[in-house]
Amino acid sequence: MKVLFAGGNGYYPEFHGGVQSSTHHLVTQLRNDGHEATVLAALFGDGVFGMKARVKMKLLGDPAVIDTFPGYPVVRAWFPWEAVPFAVSKLRPDVAVVQCHKSVPLGKALQKAGVPIVIYLRNVEFHELGGDLGELGPAHYIANSEFTARTYKNRFGIDSTIIPPTIDPALYTTSSSRECVTFINPYEEKGFELALQIAQRCPEIPFLFQESWKLSKEHRAEIEAEIAAFGNITLESRTTDMKTVYGRTRILLAPSKWEEAWGRVASEAHCSGIPVLGSTRGGLPEAIGKGGLTLDYDAPADDWARELKRMWSDEPYYARLSADALRFSQRPEMLPEGQFSTFLKVLNKASERPRALLAS
Repeated sequence: MKVLFAGGNGYYPEFHGGVQSSTHHLVTQLRNDGHEATVLAALFGDGVFGMKARVKMKLLGDPAVIDTFPGYPVVRAWFPWEAVPFAVSKLRPDVAVVQCHKSVPLGKALQKAGVPIVIYLRNVEFHELGGDLGELGPAHYIANSEFTARTYKNRFGIDSTIIPPTIDPALYTTSSSRECVTFINPYEEKGFELALQIAQRCPEIPFLFQESWKLSKEHRAEIEAEIAAFGNITLESRTTDMKTVYGRTRILLAPSKWEEAWGRVASEAHCSGIPVLGSTRGGLPEAIGKGGLTLDYDAPADDWARELKRMWSDEPYYARLSADALRFSQRPEMLPEGQFSTFLKVLNKASERPRALLAS
């Protein structure tokens, strides 16, 4: 089977995030299983990589450019939904997995080109869809959590197959020195201000603030200015090897203000027996589960600090939480083989729909 992952977001190396990590893992699984898997994504055009892509596109006069940076073909365009005919002509997909930004225009363009689609619902930001899912007609849906499935069911009346974000344990499992509390993605929606308040109340605990979504120079300068007065916070730049982060982490702090559809970092941390202290927003409680503790985002910062201090200093309590976190990472619904089997069943079902009917 030839599978195209199509989204309006950026992709490696221009953009890193949970969607990109999950997509890369699925692509790898498909290719290892003998299928062809490719990606259609937005071109940002920044840096050396972006400049080369812009020059290549201009010289060839094509609406998109193709590279193999991640080890497989990636089609990049300023507006991916407008580049669907180009991508389909080059890649000839049997089915497309449409996800996140501009899912509706992408889905409509793919259906017009006769390609069956599966919509992978990875967040609950309806404004990012670029339209009403009802405009797509026949489509299959996958949701990354019960929360996500329920939210779309209530809004659009659709049913979804639930498959949590795919995690390759080999990429995250490590022996940790347990030397810091890690907060990933220092953005306001991820709970940056609350994380600062917690760190202020725990001066004896070292905190690592880890960049994930790329910070602009201005944003990074603002963060550095805010943490300058703290003697217990270190800000580190993005990395493609999260083992170097989890290899130092004792507790993962996820005080998200945003309605997380899941909370991939919690599942990554669990692989190494790292418990999570996070908020009750969205699907985050599903991701954390028995592998940590949750508090309401609006709970007093003193409550957050009190719980974090107990997790940090009470060794028997921490040992139990750590064991629970590791055990939770091994639950059946998180096993890659089972997730992939369910994913393939959805793709096969979608690809059986006649192309002529889709294009009509």
